[in-house]
Amino acid sequence: MSSSPEKKRRKKLSPESNSLPNDLIVTILARLSQSYYPKLSLVSKTFRAILASPELYQTRILLSRTETFLYVCLSFPGEPNPGWFTLYRKPNQTLTTKKKKNSVHLLAPILNSPPVEFPSLIAVGSYLYAFRAAIEEGTSDSLNCVEVYNTDTQTWIPVPPNKRIFKLQHMKGMLYMKVSKLLSFVAQDAEELAPLFPKLRSLLSTEVVAFKPKVSEGYEVLGFSVNTDLGRGSFCMIEEITYHYDPSVKFRWRRRQGGVWRSLVGLEGLPKFARYSSVKLADCGGKLVVLWHKYVPASGYEEKMVWCAEISLEKRSKKEIWGKIEWFDAVLRVPKYYQFVGAKSATV
Repeated sequence: MSSSPEKKRRKKLSPESNSLPNDLIVTILARLSQSYYPKLSLVSKTFRAILASPELYQTRILLSRTETFLYVCLSFPGEPNPGWFTLYRKPNQTLTTKKKKNSVHLLAPILNSPPVEFPSLIAVGSYLYAFRAAIEEGTSDSLNCVEVYNTDTQTWIPVPPNKRIFKLQHMKGMLYMKVSKLLSFVAQDAEELAPLFPKLRSLLSTEVVAFKPKVSEGYEVLGFSVNTDLGRGSFCMIEEITYHYDPSVKFRWRRRQGGVWRSLVGLEGLPKFARYSSVKLADCGGKLVVLWHKYVPASGYEEKMVWCAEISLEKRSKKEIWGKIEWFDAVLRVPKYYQFVGAKSATV
């Protein structure tokens, strides 16, 4: 009999209890960093549903609590599909200048990754657009494979064949798109199209998806820039400036419209990269992210450790940019024959 009150108490405190309205739970969760979300999703089915809901993202926007995350795509030997990862900072960790034993950051795997490798990645707000065909200067006709990753719900959305992009044109760092029979399918399937292209505004004044109209004949221009390197090499573009890493010249930069390469000054505390290490650069919310790897001797050199550094950038003059190391950390242990596919950041 004595256990009965205790059972009632546990039931009352259960996460599944309806003691708190969903709106209040959404507001509380929206104020937390998304680094806590993976563990919070284990609390209950209710929490998992709320964490995957569009309402949570909209609340984060209203509360100005959005964050920028880096999404990394890697391929592994023997695996038919590439693996997607999100760069997280572990909760309840304090950064320190002292030497630490435990990693503060990690690359967490994303479930339900698409079963193909996409060479072209584009970030638009909280959505990642993955194209099977590489986007280069000029026009690419009839792209036959497009997938959209919704970072709010952590799910991939395949674009139906009759909704796929008909033409793509990359000029002067901007992406121009022409969609086959735009008027007809927007009018008929506005509700179905809306989740796929949330930033477009149709010609019928339907809130569907947000091209800037009348930029050029026959095309609508998306409001984002595209780096011709597409994250596959040691280049990346941040605020009209191209950054580059080369073992012979280290880090350098130049203005987007041309000009001489100049050294990136500062970078005190950044470890030296091994000669065999493949160094990759990415933009993450205006900061320069550097990814590289080292062999793990304890594995008999059969594994590598992926390392990551975040560098804040300061323009001190037209000819000088300083880089400050915010942190660097070991983020993921991988087989030695893994390959880096790409990296893009998105605001969620």
